[in-house]
Amino acid sequence: MNRKEHLKGAHRIVVKVGTSSITRGGPSASSEFMDTIARQVKDLKDKGTEVLIVTSGAIGIGLAVMDARARSREIPVRQAAASIGQSALMQKWNESFQRHGIATAQILLTYDFYSDREKYLNLRNAIQTILEFGAVPIFNENDAICVKEIDAVFGDNDTLSAMVSIKMDADLLIILSDVHGLYDKDPKLFGDAKLIPEVTDITDRIREQAGDTAGRLGTGGMRTKIRAAEICHEAGCSVIIAGSDVDDVIERIIDGEEIGTIFITDKRESRKSSWIRYAHASGSIEVDEGAKKALLKHVSLLAVGIKDTKGRFDRGDVVNITCGGAVIAKGIPDYNSDDISKIKGLHSDRMFEVLGHKNYDNVIRSENIVIM
Repeated sequence: MNRKEHLKGAHRIVVKVGTSSITRGGPSASSEFMDTIARQVKDLKDKGTEVLIVTSGAIGIGLAVMDARARSREIPVRQAAASIGQSALMQKWNESFQRHGIATAQILLTYDFYSDREKYLNLRNAIQTILEFGAVPIFNENDAICVKEIDAVFGDNDTLSAMVSIKMDADLLIILSDVHGLYDKDPKLFGDAKLIPEVTDITDRIREQAGDTAGRLGTGGMRTKIRAAEICHEAGCSVIIAGSDVDDVIERIIDGEEIGTIFITDKRESRKSSWIRYAHASGSIEVDEGAKKALLKHVSLLAVGIKDTKGRFDRGDVVNITCGGAVIAKGIPDYNSDDISKIKGLHSDRMFEVLGHKNYDNVIRSENIVIM
């Protein structure tokens, strides 16, 4: 594949910068490094490219300010460090971008920012306006309140950068790291490890090669970067993992140089389908084997194929669709959990008789279902 041709239409990019890159192994943010990022963003903006940044580093910087690195795994300490470090981190970003006449906008997100459709649309509109006014949005997780994210159970900034990329219709996500891409084996352990320049299909073998190594102060590793690539893969957004120590790395990537590992896809999932896929499920609907086969053929879910519901959810919420306890799809039902419990197993012509009303013959229409 010709990278230059593939990337020449990249109008909007997201750049994720990891903790080790920002601190350069030291206790505080590297002004020199952040200045190089700001300069490259300015050059890209002058060429008409929109750039959004997802930044890590707040906890690591905060721990150094607090002199609490010996207690770096304690959740309350990390929450406090996130609050203290975020201010210092944004001050550094502001200073770097102001040197180039660019304003920045701090956006702190909780991991479920994409689960509430109305909040997501409001956020999207705000970010679009920020970009229209020439400012650079800088995202980070709101680690002061998101305990699960801090503990790396459900969240990390690699995953967050992927979610920002697909929700903001980015053409490319660049993940800058202290590792120069995906290797066939761990380069820190094997001197003969070879860089994999291009990935078109994320297989189990690719996941195995990712390993599970993370930095001392960061929550991410190559595994979370591969997960980010998988999320972007479904939405048709390319991903490049590259070393942050490469001179002018962002501009050179956009110019098509063979730097790092590129993950490419020819898929392009709709915005609504992408939102359904990654939204938090408010409950679940258990279906029988017949309904499962029908769903896999991309048809609607009928009440007759429903065996049970779990949890309480309203019409319009996102739910998991399960068969034998395994999630096979997600969807947006046109009936709430109480109604579905009353009509499960029934043919469509009996729905009005039981409920006294009828929204649709289908419990979930095919256009509101995403196969997992």
